[in-house]
Amino acid sequence: MIKSKNSERKITNHLQQDVVKVSGKKIFINPFLYWRRFDENTNRWLREPGQMSEDQISPNRNRFYPEIEWADLSHEQKLIKDATVEMFLKTLELISTFHPDLSSGQLLEVERKMAIIKKIPFEKWVKKSFAKKARLLENEKRKFQRERFFSSWREWFSLANTQQAIMPLIVTIFISSFVGWSLGISKNSCNPYFEQNIDQLN
Repeated sequence: MIKSKNSERKITNHLQQDVVKVSGKKIFINPFLYWRRFDENTNRWLREPGQMSEDQISPNRNRFYPEIEWADLSHEQKLIKDATVEMFLKTLELISTFHPDLSSGQLLEVERKMAIIKKIPFEKWVKKSFAKKARLLENEKRKFQRERFFSSWREWFSLANTQQAIMPLIVTIFISSFVGWSLGISKNSCNPYFEQNIDQLN
């Protein structure tokens, strides 16, 4: 019973973070809740940071982060904040598209509430998105290095000079292995214990 109440409370808290009421209308401020209503291109546009230019993002920095001195931020911090600003702008664009009846005053009210409620969740999502992208790039880099390594070896083995140089070595290794095996058999055949065991088997 307690677990059920806790689950309901968590769901309620999530809904409170994802929905705002403006003039009695429920507006989703979590852009991913609109996913059923847009196509794959829009989904990619929303989920991939960097879809908006710096000229679109820079003028809106103080709009969503009035408390920040951008000159004091590191390059990495600026990337995260800029991507978060981009998420705000994309979300507002989706809200305007799916709620065309909202007035400019109502949109401003949605924006203010969203800036308070969704700033931290958007930043967390952006960080996860960057981390995922970094992992994918690292995996691609490793895959490329492996393919390049094996390709270099294949090219090296396919060269005529390489084959001419390596064939005597392969023949030498084969002969050495055969001689070693033959000597081992000879020693065992001269071993009385070995002969005795053979006699017993016979």
